[in-house]
Amino acid sequence: MTEVNRPPRVGGWTRFVTARPRLSLLVALVITALAVVAGSGVADRLGSGGWEDPHADSTYATKALEREFPASQPNLLLLVDAGSASVDDPAVAAEAKRIAARLAGEKGVTGVGSYWQADPGSAAALRAEDGHEALIAARITGEEKEMGETLDRIAPEFRGTHGPVEVGVGGPVAVRHEMQTTIQEDLLRAEAIALPVTLVLLVMVFGSAVAALLPLGIGIVAILGTNAVLRGLTEFTDVSVFAMNLTTALGLGLAIDYALFIVRRFREELATGAEPLTAVATTLRTAGRTVLFSSLTVAVSLAAMLLFPQYFLRSFAYAGIAVVLLAAAAALILLPAALVLLGHRVNSLDLRRLFRRGRQKDSARAAGAAEGRAWARMANLVMRRAPFFALGTTAVLVLLGLPFLGVKFGTADDRQLPSSAESHVVQQHIRDGFPGSPGGGLEVLAEGRATPAQYADYKERIAALPDVVRVDGPLVRGDSAYFTVLPKGEAVDVPAQHLVDELRAAQAPFDTKVTGTAAVLVDSKDAIAESLPLAAAFIAVVTLLLVFLLTGSVLIPIQAVVLNALSLTAMFGAVVWVFQDGHLSGLLGFTSPGSIETTLPVLMFCVAFGLSMDYGVFLLSRIKEEYDTTGDHDQAVRHGLQRTGGLITAAAVILAVVMVAIGTSRVTNTKMLGLGIALAVLMDAMIVRSLLVPAVMRLTGRATWWAPGPLRRFHERFGVSEGGDEPTTTAEEERDKVAVGG
Repeated sequence: MTEVNRPPRVGGWTRFVTARPRLSLLVALVITALAVVAGSGVADRLGSGGWEDPHADSTYATKALEREFPASQPNLLLLVDAGSASVDDPAVAAEAKRIAARLAGEKGVTGVGSYWQADPGSAAALRAEDGHEALIAARITGEEKEMGETLDRIAPEFRGTHGPVEVGVGGPVAVRHEMQTTIQEDLLRAEAIALPVTLVLLVMVFGSAVAALLPLGIGIVAILGTNAVLRGLTEFTDVSVFAMNLTTALGLGLAIDYALFIVRRFREELATGAEPLTAVATTLRTAGRTVLFSSLTVAVSLAAMLLFPQYFLRSFAYAGIAVVLLAAAAALILLPAALVLLGHRVNSLDLRRLFRRGRQKDSARAAGAAEGRAWARMANLVMRRAPFFALGTTAVLVLLGLPFLGVKFGTADDRQLPSSAESHVVQQHIRDGFPGSPGGGLEVLAEGRATPAQYADYKERIAALPDVVRVDGPLVRGDSAYFTVLPKGEAVDVPAQHLVDELRAAQAPFDTKVTGTAAVLVDSKDAIAESLPLAAAFIAVVTLLLVFLLTGSVLIPIQAVVLNALSLTAMFGAVVWVFQDGHLSGLLGFTSPGSIETTLPVLMFCVAFGLSMDYGVFLLSRIKEEYDTTGDHDQAVRHGLQRTGGLITAAAVILAVVMVAIGTSRVTNTKMLGLGIALAVLMDAMIVRSLLVPAVMRLTGRATWWAPGPLRRFHERFGVSEGGDEPTTTAEEERDKVAVGG
């Protein structure tokens, strides 16, 4: 019986998702509408912090000082600019005191102090060296959302001209609030850029406007569903506002990847003469299984961030896992139902006819063959010169990653914001014009009963440390006290970090805990260093297992992990060269703080590694399918690149467009995340998958597929690969197979 006339063989998953396609799509529409309602207002409930380790000494000390000594932790700074006059001018001083008194009377504000009311020992730190600016410091109380609401209420009352002075609003609470607002605005702009550009690219890939709309629809469903998940999580835990960017990027990018893979295979099957239902069954049995496997590999990489204590990183795991699984579910449930209903109409509205000048419309098979010939020629070239391409590509990737050897870690501060942002302007004035680092000092919490003489002796010893400018205090309340230590130079530079260690090592007749910006950075670095080996081992072990289940090979999983990691070198090198060292800062519109925020490399590695595995699974699954059919290793590699090279490149370009749209953000960390991952994705698709993988597989030859007997039998029982028949048999047999189609 020919392919055209054979009856459809469907069962298992295909029967489930295509039994009532209209009902399935209607239910999906209702669920999506509910997700829109459930996820509404999620951005307002997200935090802009999360870089600190909640179990660290610095976190404990910060909370204790907030509770016992609120004035010790000012998070609001008013920069009072007297213009050409001196801050000691009677009129200026009188107006500044009135402003401070008004601020002290505001609800939700405590611990108000100023240069004009400070004791002589600490007043100098609150006065600019040129004598024309001085500070009013205060603390806004409450949770992050409450602090933002308080700031929104009082800031308009205090910023601007007040008699002889001009007032600007800054401090950590203003920086965080402005960062949160900026990210929300930038995300809307990124979506407005990414959606139409993505649609145009999809039309170019598919030709058909109908086929192009399907991946976009899957992406929107994934994004809206993830927003609802994040909104629910905010009831139980802190979630970072930065996670919204990953939701948009991965929601569009991965949904488009999965839908591209499935729609492309479905159209190939239609082109062979298969009926739509048979084409869907074959597509789910082949491409569907690969999509499921790919989504698991990406989810594993993102899940590794759950092993870190910082809620900034954990938030990306929440968002990433949700959006990956929702994108895969939509591609494997909704998309097959839509394809069954559309049938051959999936090729409708072929916009490329407008450019063919009357030529006959190509079939999907002919178009695919024309595209595949170029990839076949590339595969032949690479495999003929395999040592050259393997060594040359590796050398280039290593060279591009060398700048990362000079990485310096820091904390996110106001320089994440554009230079025109008010809180950035205020903080820059403080950095440039004030002695020491006001607001960036270290606090030492002392707990336990002590005498004035013991406090004085301890103060004298820490004041003698080489990196200390001045020690203020102690301020005593009951059995607790605190000292403020002003370090030399920047608040988080190397001397300040060394000072943290020296303060913690200093002997005292009471328990001490050190906090402040530099202490938070030291503790964050320690927490990441402690969790990183476990996270890396988790990613490596689970990835090795998943790729083994896909291929049945011992060598291919090792190759996949090593080559994927190698594909990220360019991203890490570029991050340091551009964002730390400041190259291209004028072109890209950001201020370089001279360091990389500590958690960003971890985040970028987990996301980029997962996306690299996504493309790796697409390629390896097609190579394995051909190898199982022919037993010819070289032909399998050539066929895999021929059939997936264009698809992977198209998917990478589309995902890169989405990430570049995210990278247009005015917040430096978001810009770094978007542009860095866009670079990693393109390098992986165009260099590693196109050149390095086929070259290495050619060098390893048939040994690529070797596995010892016990592992081979394990794979025969539990492994997953494209191809094979879709069962129509019992639930027991289905449980024996890890497969979407079976």
